[in-house]
Amino acid sequence: MTFNLFLNSERQLRNGWWILIFFLVLAGFLVPAMVAAQENNGEVSIGLQAVIVTLASLLCQFGRRKPLAELTGKFNTRWLQELCLGGLIGSALMLIPALILGIFGWVHWQWNPEGASTLSSSLLLFAGVAVAEELLFRGFLFRRLIAGLGQWAAQLIVAVFFLLTHLNNPGMIGGIKAMASINIFLASILFGLAFIHTKSLAMPLGLHLMANFVQGGVLGFGVSGTEQSGLLIPSFGTAPVWLTGGQFGIEASLPGLFCVVITLLLLYTRKQKN
Repeated sequence: MTFNLFLNSERQLRNGWWILIFFLVLAGFLVPAMVAAQENNGEVSIGLQAVIVTLASLLCQFGRRKPLAELTGKFNTRWLQELCLGGLIGSALMLIPALILGIFGWVHWQWNPEGASTLSSSLLLFAGVAVAEELLFRGFLFRRLIAGLGQWAAQLIVAVFFLLTHLNNPGMIGGIKAMASINIFLASILFGLAFIHTKSLAMPLGLHLMANFVQGGVLGFGVSGTEQSGLLIPSFGTAPVWLTGGQFGIEASLPGLFCVVITLLLLYTRKQKN
């Protein structure tokens, strides 16, 4: 049988070409938006990024004659339950390490008088981040990689891609960079496992949203190095930054890494949805 570079054995366009098409469509929307933003001395807002990734995903799914629900899961009661469960787990991923840091006196908090007024805007910001990043990393690209290469090859490729997009974040230096890189890589694997086990973006969205919101909007840490104004203001003692995460965030801390690893192991042993 002659190998067809473009079509598989089922006479469908190969997954690698669909991935290329996805990035071309994404660039077709994103590049003009970036040019327009630069002309106005601004940046492409996270809300617009979420819209662009959604549009690119819709167009590629339309091209494959598949519904968006193949990527996001069906929006029903189960979807909402998985979203809430993901939110609870994401919150725990930040609250448990924060509790450990507080008990040992490595970090102290005080109330931020203006913190309550920022909660709604912080939640909206991180909702946009979760939608944009989860659709990009666990959406069309992830599904095509799984179909073409298998689950774990897809996980590793996307985790490296996810990490690369965070390497230029503020504070990515020294011990922080090493600890944050490990945490971010494993977090991508965790989000991917949540998708694989549920066949839905609901749990990864909940995980991503609430981990960021609790870390930044509530506890006042930076989120992936980006400074946030939260309900609380953290202050750090003399403990090394790789232990506390410093202003980079709990995702660069040793307790944060411990919690991600434990959650990964628990999710890995969970029964996969058929």
